[in-house]
Amino acid sequence: MGVRLAKGPADLTEDGDRLLATVPNRHVRWNLVLVSFMRVLAAIWIVKGLVSWAAILGIGHAPPVFEDRMAGYQAAVIYFAVIDIVAAIGLWLTSTWGGVLWLLAVMSHLILAFFFPRFVSNGSLTIALLIFSTMIYLTVSWLAAMDE
Repeated sequence: MGVRLAKGPADLTEDGDRLLATVPNRHVRWNLVLVSFMRVLAAIWIVKGLVSWAAILGIGHAPPVFEDRMAGYQAAVIYFAVIDIVAAIGLWLTSTWGGVLWLLAVMSHLILAFFFPRFVSNGSLTIALLIFSTMIYLTVSWLAAMDE
């Protein structure tokens, strides 16, 4: 008399006068990991977008004021103020377009950091975290797709 593996957590088997509960398979649910990761990224990207808005509004930033900066800097800050918030909303909703917009925002940041380092932060830690988070997102997305 052995316990068989169940396909669902509510699978019960009667064996004479005993009720045997079956044990569900314990494996990583990559969809849950993906949703959690997207929500963490969303929280981070909301803060990143709000920091860009703070730069535009002049909250907590040293002079020169936003209007006195170079046009390229202004364009980059406005672009990230909008795309970061929209991508964060899409990530929080765990929609496909949120992931795509987030990848666009990350790639935009990396490209600007490489070609125009005066417009965005280009520290080694920032670049490494952006690349690492992109690799994690793509890997977990692939594993979640393979899990289904």
